[in-house]
Amino acid sequence: MKDIQSLSDNRRVNIRKVGVKTISYPVTVLDREKRVQRTVATVNMYVNLPHSFKGTHMSRFVEILNRFHGEFNLQVFHLILQEMKKRLEAEAAHLEIEFPYFLQKKYTDGEIGTDKYTCRMHGSLQEDDDLVLEVDVPINLPHRQLATEGLPRSMGHWGQAQVAVRFHRFIWIEELISLVEKSIQDSTGTPESVESVCRQIGTILAEHSAISWFKVVVENLAHGYSTFASMAEDRRGL
Repeated sequence: MKDIQSLSDNRRVNIRKVGVKTISYPVTVLDREKRVQRTVATVNMYVNLPHSFKGTHMSRFVEILNRFHGEFNLQVFHLILQEMKKRLEAEAAHLEIEFPYFLQKKYTDGEIGTDKYTCRMHGSLQEDDDLVLEVDVPINLPHRQLATEGLPRSMGHWGQAQVAVRFHRFIWIEELISLVEKSIQDSTGTPESVESVCRQIGTILAEHSAISWFKVVVENLAHGYSTFASMAEDRRGL
């Protein structure tokens, strides 16, 4: 059977992106305390094709993913991108994964619980690697004792901070979460505004020696609408 996908195309029209998306896949990610954590990710894989190609075999994306058995760290991310670019003869390769990450926490009242964070890793390879780590950190109100006797204390949900970073040396997911939570906890009482929380987080990220670029988006959930503030800083030239 003729391989239509690899035939030359004389129309000289570049396909910007071609690939597969929303693959549900079991993955293993690094965990500072337990060494690794097993979770389930949603994976998007795509490439930029030169105009001389009609397309590519979509099954090759999953074949490449299967070769690495769902293990994700900085080295594996690079190898997957390299394999995609080489096997699919692409100008650039892109890989995105989103997964829930779980941390055991000891709360102020002494109780032990597990918090869930949504994490994303975005990797691209053209001439050089580009990797962005992103995490959503919930922003909660302080615990409060309800007036009705016998009801448990509750934690109100104020909003969330979405933090994305590029780094020139390795940084743990837990470390990034801790930086964001510390900057929020350093303020007393209820967060004043999305602007103030955004500045607090930006200040502490800017002081971290491993972070070369960051973007922060803070969102507050109001009645019927939400408010937000964002900031970004590129420290790669500093």
